Amino acid sequence: MFNLLGTIVNAIAIMVGSLVGIFIKKGLPDNIKETVMKGLALCVLYLGFSGTLKGNNPLLMILSIVIGAVVGEAIDIDNAITKLGNNIEKRFRGGESKISQGFVASSLLFCVGSMAIVGSLESGLTGNHQMLYAKSILDGVSSIIFSSTLGIGVMISAISVFIYQGFITICAALLKGILLETVVANMTAIGSLLIIGIGLNMLGITKIKVANLLPAVFIPIIYQLFIR
Repeated sequence: MFNLLGTIVNAIAIMVGSLVGIFIKKGLPDNIKETVMKGLALCVLYLGFSGTLKGNNPLLMILSIVIGAVVGEAIDIDNAITKLGNNIEKRFRGGESKISQGFVASSLLFCVGSMAIVGSLESGLTGNHQMLYAKSILDGVSSIIFSSTLGIGVMISAISVFIYQGFITICAALLKGILLETVVANMTAIGSLLIIGIGLNMLGITKIKVANLLPAVFIPIIYQLFIR
């Protein structure tokens, strides 16, 4: 009933890329790792800014961010994800020291953004996985760099990607009559705003709790239900 092939390929690409990154970890000088990470942060900002232009209701976007922030802070998604990462790190004590950091950072980066949202929606609505296949290539390359710096936590984030994108795909399949083109556009724009926050965090400019803003992505669906 639910075609999750695109999401499965994406998760596998992250795991494979992470294994490659861990394998070549000692072969990459620190200055190269740092420069590549900063360069990827700039690419993340580009993707974020370009995606925000797809929105067609600025007021809805503002309300979504506000409501999403209130909901996210109330349940403190950021803290829950961090605790999960810390628990995973304790299980691997004596190995990688950045497991929690790698898990949280890569989970957010791979899950938040226009390609994750739109690609999952297309998979659920039409069965077209092309966008998720393209995202798989990007995530696979990114995971090589991230895991060479942050370790095995990046590979574990594949679980987050599978759950997050799988959830969106299943919801899209169940709500085909509700998810209009305008809803998808606004969800994409809001997700792109969050990915800008990730890019700024990667550059060390800000410390935005992006995870606590994740509920904002789904507010346009609720809005569409009300106006119907």
